[in-house]
Amino acid sequence: MSEPAAQTRGVRIAALLPILLSAGILLAGNGVLLTLVAVRGRAEGFSDVQLGLIGAAYYVGTFAACLMTAKLIQRSGHIRIFAVMASVAAIAVLIMLLLIDPWVWVAARALMGMAFAGIATVIESWLNDLADRGNRGRILSIYRIVDLSAVTGAQFLMPAIGPGGFALFVVTAILYCTAMIPVAASRLQSPAPPERALLRPRAIWLLSPVACAGCITIGLTNGAFRTLGPVYAQGMGLDIDGIALFMSLGIAAGALFQFPLGWLSDRFERRTVLILSTAGAALASLLLSHAQGGAIFAGVFLFGGFAFPLYSLSVAHASDHARPGEYVELSLGLTFFFSLGATVGPFAASLVIDHFGPPAFFLYTSAMHGGFVAFVLYRMTRRPAVPRAARARFVALIRSSPLLLRLSRGRAEDAGAEPPVGKAPE
Repeated sequence: MSEPAAQTRGVRIAALLPILLSAGILLAGNGVLLTLVAVRGRAEGFSDVQLGLIGAAYYVGTFAACLMTAKLIQRSGHIRIFAVMASVAAIAVLIMLLLIDPWVWVAARALMGMAFAGIATVIESWLNDLADRGNRGRILSIYRIVDLSAVTGAQFLMPAIGPGGFALFVVTAILYCTAMIPVAASRLQSPAPPERALLRPRAIWLLSPVACAGCITIGLTNGAFRTLGPVYAQGMGLDIDGIALFMSLGIAAGALFQFPLGWLSDRFERRTVLILSTAGAALASLLLSHAQGGAIFAGVFLFGGFAFPLYSLSVAHASDHARPGEYVELSLGLTFFFSLGATVGPFAASLVIDHFGPPAFFLYTSAMHGGFVAFVLYRMTRRPAVPRAARARFVALIRSSPLLLRLSRGRAEDAGAEPPVGKAPE
């Protein structure tokens, strides 16, 4: 390797450190807060329906940020917008502590969803700028490891500190503020602003109805699990340590199952693997709807293992039908369909819990997964499989901003410019 190339590579690796450190701190705070909101809300007397609305509000904010963050970055730059969004998240946490009211929490969680989707766009556009063909896979893998480690480990802050009082809210706000330091104090230069992508849901649906329906299903189920999973666990008699373990097992299993399921989907009909994974999530849900004691932990491990990879599998299936230049628009469209499901899912699941009790939560997720299996089976009769040689490579994704799909698939300029979704090449 030439000396200039080695220096360039060293600069890229050094630039990753403050970005990933800031990302890890933020993800840790967000991970523990998702669980804290459900547990503390119940302790404050919030109804299950109100907790569902609080969860849905987060995803409304997420979708809003996907539409406006690129413009904000173009106007103010990455570092300023990163600081703004982290500050908004910290302010929202402190508002939740200052005013313990379900409707205030709805507004605060919407702000937090907007902040974290904006932060994801900033971080991932930086990673996209630093990545090249030689290190793109490694950068994405490191980012996934940071995400998994931070979210899983942070679950145990709740039993260590306790959900009562003000301490854990303050610790979370401190984490959000601390996350600004590595990026703000570094010598990082802001990359080029993210490209604009059109939101055209109809075009994305026509491109891949299975992927769109999959993202809706994932929003209805996984979005509800992240919001109301602690409510189920608490209703089944688990203490704070048990709730933290319950949530951690589901998240960790999702990461463990990503790669074997992805390997299978690269070698067999992608929709067949989608059916198998979705059916596994449905069966695990049925187990959880009747589980007691240790079976609850076995059930959530299987549920997380089969349910969480569905996003990556759906994206991979859609990518099989897309050109390289279409990936950002494709991911924005899939984010739209996920947001539709995630906005409805927590509220719908909360109504189920409110009327039928905590075990019915997983009857709800089983029904949603079962419906998706039926839809995929129908679509297999309407469209032939993509030949293996023409498939995009599976990449295990964190469901965050549209830019992560571009990072995983490679920059458009690596493969040459391509026409937008729905247009034929000239």
